Amino acid sequence: MLSQQDLKQIAQKGITEEQINMQLEEFKTGFPFLKIESAAGIGQGIIRLDEGDRNNYVDLWNAYKKEGHKIVKFVPASGAASRMFKDMFAFLDADYDVPTTNFEKHFFDNIEKFAFYDELNAKCVENNGKDIKALIGENNYKAVVANMLKAEGLNYGQLPKGMLLFHQYEEGPRTPMEEHLVEGALYAASNGEANVHFTVSHEHIEFFEQKVKDKVDSFAKKYDINYNISFSEQKPSTDTVAANPDNTLFRNEDGSMLFRPGGHGALIQNLNDIDADVIFIKNIDNVVPDRIKADTVEYKQVIAGVLIDLQKKAFDYLRVLDSGVYNHNKLEEIIHFVQQDLCCRKADIKELEDAELVIYLRNKLNRPMRVCGVVKNVGEPGGGPFLTYNQDGTVSLQILESSQIDKSNEEYMRMFTEGTHFNPVDLVCAVKDYKGEAFDLPKYVDKTTGFISSKSKNGKELKALELPGLWNGAMSDWNTVFVEVPLSTFNPVKTVNDLLREQHQ
Repeated sequence: MLSQQDLKQIAQKGITEEQINMQLEEFKTGFPFLKIESAAGIGQGIIRLDEGDRNNYVDLWNAYKKEGHKIVKFVPASGAASRMFKDMFAFLDADYDVPTTNFEKHFFDNIEKFAFYDELNAKCVENNGKDIKALIGENNYKAVVANMLKAEGLNYGQLPKGMLLFHQYEEGPRTPMEEHLVEGALYAASNGEANVHFTVSHEHIEFFEQKVKDKVDSFAKKYDINYNISFSEQKPSTDTVAANPDNTLFRNEDGSMLFRPGGHGALIQNLNDIDADVIFIKNIDNVVPDRIKADTVEYKQVIAGVLIDLQKKAFDYLRVLDSGVYNHNKLEEIIHFVQQDLCCRKADIKELEDAELVIYLRNKLNRPMRVCGVVKNVGEPGGGPFLTYNQDGTVSLQILESSQIDKSNEEYMRMFTEGTHFNPVDLVCAVKDYKGEAFDLPKYVDKTTGFISSKSKNGKELKALELPGLWNGAMSDWNTVFVEVPLSTFNPVKTVNDLLREQHQ
């Protein structure tokens, strides 16, 4: 039972009592595992394109860009970089003072290769009166790390990843945010404009805005375009309540309810607010220097071309269905497109009467569409492409995370571990219908695909609820197509030492 104080607290967030009750019920019941038909593979849900096809799709995309459509590059950028420095935080707290683990040794052996070296060196001189070499020379390694992580230094332990210096150039180092501005110019610009949207946390938004103000003119001049750069924060209404182990409300010491961010699935609301015909989605840390951007730029255009091609066909078929002027052969043609091109199948489709069939086909065609680049599986943690049963009995392509799979099902686990491809979060989305009206994206979320995890606060155990993930359950009822892209387009930075990989040098 919620108190008046509770009702006031949730009203301030824009959350209803019904939502709280539903979340508490989800803690009790948990979320069902998904029923899987198979992992997707080449020829079974994943398209592999030859050079000629790729060139055709790039041409298609470039022609589309000239038609006056609005294109937006959407970058989730609210994540703090603290996990990137987990090993270096551990070194600061260790009972030894010199690099001991392989990670620590690799960091210090190559410290001059980091794009942030000069700024870190200046902070060491400012705070310790000695440069990095001098501090290392007297075995004061921890002073160097403290200057990198702590607030009085570079504060990298608390900053968002998008604001760290990743790559070195002759004109100076660049942050991931800047690399995304460059990408926006190279494949997502139209009408002389590049629209880039970053989702950021509240405490960092001013920092992002200032950094953009400092840097955007130089990129606008370099690429001869205008930038429209916008920001949004995860909405308080997407926060979820925390529960005790017995599924009752977890309360703070002052008696208020504890709310937690709903995970990246909450960003479907931010995505829904974007006015665009086509939206690219890519994580903030998956960027490379200009010298190896060619593959990234080519394949972004390729998957966008595939999207435009499929969308045009879907739109043409919807116009036919809405006109009422079609014969059985035309319906067979549309069925083939839905089943083969969009990989959405219904076992009993032949049993439908023509009127039911038209309703079914219209529903499957008239919804948001996304084309997802997938890379060969090299053992990275994360989700992959699968053919999955939906609640309406159809089978379609989905990106699944391990948390959505029943680990007691040996066959499912084998599919997951032996899957040939991996999800690098490389999406291009079409979010308007054939009449130019925006789809209401939250309507296409599978609310049964949330996730419950165990956390703690002030030493007390609690259960946390995450919303269906942005590219998992939040896009569950979209048309989804997978295209194989090369590993060279996937270069995430999960630890600080990833910046020492050849691709980031």
